[in-house]
Amino acid sequence: MAFTLPAPRVPPDDGSTRWYKNELGWATAEGPPVRLITGLRFDALQVPVDAGKALLRRCGRTGPVARAGDRILLLVAAGSAEELPGLLDWLEWGGIGLELTALGPGGSVPAPAPPGRAVPAGAPQGAAVWLRPPKPGREVEPSLPAFGAVGRPGAGSGGGGGAPDLVRLVDAAANACHRARLLRSCAAGPHTNAQPLAFS
Repeated sequence: MAFTLPAPRVPPDDGSTRWYKNELGWATAEGPPVRLITGLRFDALQVPVDAGKALLRRCGRTGPVARAGDRILLLVAAGSAEELPGLLDWLEWGGIGLELTALGPGGSVPAPAPPGRAVPAGAPQGAAVWLRPPKPGREVEPSLPAFGAVGRPGAGSGGGGGAPDLVRLVDAAANACHRARLLRSCAAGPHTNAQPLAFS
């Protein structure tokens, strides 16, 4: 007599897929866990949690922000991921280990529970959660950090209605990542990091 093992129990989709598709128009990869596909409507900058928390304390306008495990995810305009290396070089952060990365076409990020809903029972520890959730409606993209020259009214300016400026956000994120790395290095003791440190 052949014995079969039952499939492992996984938490059912709590309606997140439907919410992301219908309310925001975002593409998802079926789960569980549900994932949001990057490179179509948005890209995602990733920074360590300590740097991300410091960045959020200093930056008022960022666009939607989530936490997934030990990373903070900042949603930015689609196409930003491919611009990140050149932008970091232009801002004179090139060659410094910042732990600042970006996901664009072909990538995905964990989908946090929609705003106002509890994290589903059975979700793994460190499941993604919104820190600054997107507002419902299919017009999320104007709130995403973008280059000021993208043609959006007020983009990059301090005026009302525009997206936060991507250059300023990346510079602030790089600064926060560098400071967090310095603090971790100091906390670990002298001479524990052989990589040269940049000072600003």
